[in-house]
Amino acid sequence: VLDDGVLTALTPERMDAVFRPKVDGALHLHELTRELELSAFVLFSSAAGTFGSSGQGNYAAANAYLDALAQHRAAQGLPAISLGWGMWSQDAGMTAQLGDTDHRRLARDGLTALSAAEGMELFDTALRTGEPAVLPIKLDLGALRAQAATGSVPPPLRGLVPQPRQPRQQARSAHGHDADALTARLAGAGSADRQAILLDLVRQEAAYVLGYTSVGRIGPDAAFTDVGFDSLTVIELRDRLLARTALRLPATFAFDFPTPQTLADHLNTRLGADTTQDPVLAEVARLEELVAARPPGGAKDTGAAARLRALAVKLSADASGPAGGADIEATLDAASVDDVLAFIDDEFGIVDPSDSDRAYE
Repeated sequence: VLDDGVLTALTPERMDAVFRPKVDGALHLHELTRELELSAFVLFSSAAGTFGSSGQGNYAAANAYLDALAQHRAAQGLPAISLGWGMWSQDAGMTAQLGDTDHRRLARDGLTALSAAEGMELFDTALRTGEPAVLPIKLDLGALRAQAATGSVPPPLRGLVPQPRQPRQQARSAHGHDADALTARLAGAGSADRQAILLDLVRQEAAYVLGYTSVGRIGPDAAFTDVGFDSLTVIELRDRLLARTALRLPATFAFDFPTPQTLADHLNTRLGADTTQDPVLAEVARLEELVAARPPGGAKDTGAAARLRALAVKLSADASGPAGGADIEATLDAASVDDVLAFIDDEFGIVDPSDSDRAYE
């Protein structure tokens, strides 16, 4: 049973729906047969329990339990094997829900579907190993070698493909390297060129996440939700843009900035904010990054919001016109962290105040 969703959406009910047939069924079988002289005790697990699987935290955990149960039985001298299956090629059952985007992502990650004949051969082989937990999966080593070039091969598979070696002075984080390269490229570009560079960046990363070979499938004004993005691919796009720009985007960015053009505009604003001459502005910009990275949930009436409200009032005390005085304190009295940061941006120039369409984390 599957009930997929990002981690923060997995309620106790959604966990129970997936755990019950896997965990409860296996535990009951273990308890009811432990005194019998079984010749075999075979559990059908999933490779998701070993490698993880995007949007399947509940399913991965349930299968990890099966693997642990097999280890537990083996330690007690009882027969047990847990088979952490990879994907099968039949368009039926649990794989029927996979769309083209899912298949492209799996292929890019080096996971290839098993035919029925291959699966049965691996089943027979696994039973002869004597190991309590095995992974009958089919890997595309070519795809893994391509991942190795960017250092993104899952740790359990890194022994299968050579890892590129970098000079020590180049061995830095991918985030820092990519972001520095983008900053250098933008520094010498005019306004129109900056916009074009960032739009191309967004479209390239969006096409990669969806498995498209050409950015032509991602129009500048096409809504992300219309070209195939869902909650999982949105998160993957956010992570890739973080690596390229060093800017954190909220999980809701695909709704806040629904097209590549509006997202590129937002990135241009964020990357163009000149905080180098004012340490206060630099710290406010850093706060924006921290707020964007916090777990989702209400931020109103927190200690952080109260301190930011007080800071905003203090910064506004000497402002001329309607920006200063008691009106500010009344306005901010019930504001959240996000509201206060937006207010500080408006009043003190973190971003271009003429951009009325911007949205904050």
